[in-house]
Amino acid sequence: MEVPVAMPDFLVIGAPKAGTTALHAALAQHPGLYMSTIKEPKFFLSDGPPPTKGGPGDALTYREHVWRRPDYEALFDPAPAGTLRGESTPLYLYDRAAMSRIHDTLPGARLIVIVRDPVERAHSNWTHLWSAGLEPIGDFVRACGEEERRIEAGWASFWHYIGLGRYGEQLEHLFTLFPREQVLVIRYRLLVDEPAQTLDRICAFLGVETGVLTEIPRQNVTSHPESTLAHSAVAFAQRTATAVGTRIPGLTAAALNGPLERFLQRHSRERQPLDWDQRQELLPRFETDVKLLEDILGESFADWIKPRERSGGMVGGRPAGQSQAKNGRRIDPLLSPQRSSVSSACDPSGLVIS
Repeated sequence: MEVPVAMPDFLVIGAPKAGTTALHAALAQHPGLYMSTIKEPKFFLSDGPPPTKGGPGDALTYREHVWRRPDYEALFDPAPAGTLRGESTPLYLYDRAAMSRIHDTLPGARLIVIVRDPVERAHSNWTHLWSAGLEPIGDFVRACGEEERRIEAGWASFWHYIGLGRYGEQLEHLFTLFPREQVLVIRYRLLVDEPAQTLDRICAFLGVETGVLTEIPRQNVTSHPESTLAHSAVAFAQRTATAVGTRIPGLTAAALNGPLERFLQRHSRERQPLDWDQRQELLPRFETDVKLLEDILGESFADWIKPRERSGGMVGGRPAGQSQAKNGRRIDPLLSPQRSSVSSACDPSGLVIS
C-alpha cells in the first residue's frame, strides 16, 4: 500500500514585510489547519542546494533553506488527519522560477498574497536589515538606489527593496500559472484594521470554519535603531561576524551574531515615519506597477501614491522580550509573547506585524 506524501495544501507566498509572520502564527491556531513549525522553509526557491554567496548575511540565511524534498515533506508529517497543511515563504511570489516549481509540484494549491503600500513595505524591509546590522547604508532612499548593483552582485532577493513591491508584475505572472480562484490577495491594511473579518475571509477561502480566529499575534515587529557611531561600529562587527560565521559549522554562527543584533536593538524605537519628500523620490518607481495592479485586481490603490496619514510602525513598538523573527528556524506560534484583541473597533496601533 502506497503511503501518501505529506505536502502543503496552501502557501502564503508574499509579500515580505507585509504581515506574513503574524498571519502564519494566527493560522497555526486554527484546529483545521496545520502550519509548518519552520515558518519560511524556502523549499521552492532553489532546485537543489541554495547559493553559498551573496550580500551581508545571505550565506547564513541560505543555510536555513529546507531544500531536500524528504526534509520538506517531514515538516508536514505531524499534521493531524483531516487538517489542511500550509507554510509561509513570502519570497515565492517574487521568484518566477519558484512559482513555476510550485505549479509543477502543487498545481492545486491555494495561494495567499498580502500586498502592502510598496514604499512602506520597502522601508520596513530596509529597517529590518538596518536594525540587524546587515544594511551598510543608513539612508533608506540611497539604499534603494543601490538595488541594481546589488542584484548584479548576487545579493539575495530580500535586498530587492523596490522589486519586491512591484506586485502588479508578480501577479500578472502568477495568473499565467494558476487560476484566479486558487489565489487570494489581501491588503495589509485590512489585516491591521479589520483582522477578524480578514481572518474569516482567509478561512473561507481555504474552506475551513470561520469565526474561530479572533486575534493575531504581534510577531516580527520591526525596530528602528538610531544612526549613531556606536550603531555603525557594532553593525560593522555584526557584518564581520556574519561573514566569519559562514565558515563555521552548525549553530555556532548564530552564537556569534545573536548578541551583536540584540545590542543593536536594545534601545530601538518603532519604525519611524517617512516624510513626503522621501515618498516622492521613490513613488515614480512604482506608479506604473500600481496601475497594472489596479487593472489586474479591478480595485483602486490610489492611496499608495498619495501622501500618507499613517507612516512608520503601524503596530507600536516591539513587544518586550521579543526579538526579530529568525525565519527558517523552528517556532511555536502558541507561545507568542504578546497577543491582542482583533475587534475591528480596536486601535490598529495595538495590533500586529512589522
